[in-house]
Amino acid sequence: MKGMQMDDQTCLPFTRWCFKRRFLALLLLILAMLIIVPLADEFVRLRMLMDIFWSALFIAVIYAVSQKKHHILVGVLLALPMLGSIWSRYFMQYSALEAVGGLCGAAFFIFAIIQILIFVYTQKEVTRDLIAGAAIVYLLMALAWSFIFGAVESLNPGSFSIPDIEGISISRSFLYYSFVTITTLGYGDITPVTSLARSLCILEAVIGQLYLVVQVAWLVGVHVSQSMLKKSE
Repeated sequence: MKGMQMDDQTCLPFTRWCFKRRFLALLLLILAMLIIVPLADEFVRLRMLMDIFWSALFIAVIYAVSQKKHHILVGVLLALPMLGSIWSRYFMQYSALEAVGGLCGAAFFIFAIIQILIFVYTQKEVTRDLIAGAAIVYLLMALAWSFIFGAVESLNPGSFSIPDIEGISISRSFLYYSFVTITTLGYGDITPVTSLARSLCILEAVIGQLYLVVQVAWLVGVHVSQSMLKKSE
C-alpha cells in the first residue's frame, strides 16, 4: 500500500507537469506534421504517415482541452467521424462520408479553439503556456478551414481549381491552401471558383488577420498591467 501511495504521489506532479505544457507539445506536433510529412514523401512515399499524424493530432487536441470530462466526450464524438473518414479511404471512398467527416473535423477544431480561448482570456499573467496557447489557436483555425474547404469540395466538386500534382492528395492540398489563405500569401496555384468557396476564403483571411490584431493587443495589455502591478508591489 505504501509503495502504491508513493507511486501516486510521484505520478501526480509528473501529470501536472505534462498538462501545463500541453499547448507547447501540441504546437510542436503541428509543426512536425507540416515539416516531417513533406520531407518523408521525398524519400519514402509513405502515404499513411499523414493519417498517423492526423490521428495523433486529434488525440493531442483532446488532451489539451480535457479540463472537464464532458469536454473529452464532445471531443471524442466529433473526432471519431473524422478519423473514420480518414482511415476508410484505404477501403472505400464516398463523397458523403468525406463531407460529414470534414464538417465534424472542422467542428472539432472550432470546439477546441473555443476552449483554448476561454483558457487564454481568463489568465491574468503572460506565461510560455499562454503564448503557446494563443499560437495554437491560430494554427487550429487553419486546420479547421482546411476541413471546411474539403467538405465544400466533396459536396460540390469543382468549387476549387486544384492543380493535379502526383503524390499530393486533395486533403493535403487544402491544408496547404488554408495556411496560404489565413496568412494572406495568396500564391494563386489553388483558386476558389464558386461564390461559396470565394466567400469562405475571404472569411478565413479576415478572421485570421483580426485574430492576430486582437490577440497581440490583448497579450501586450496583460503584460503591461502585469509589469505595473509588480512595480507597485
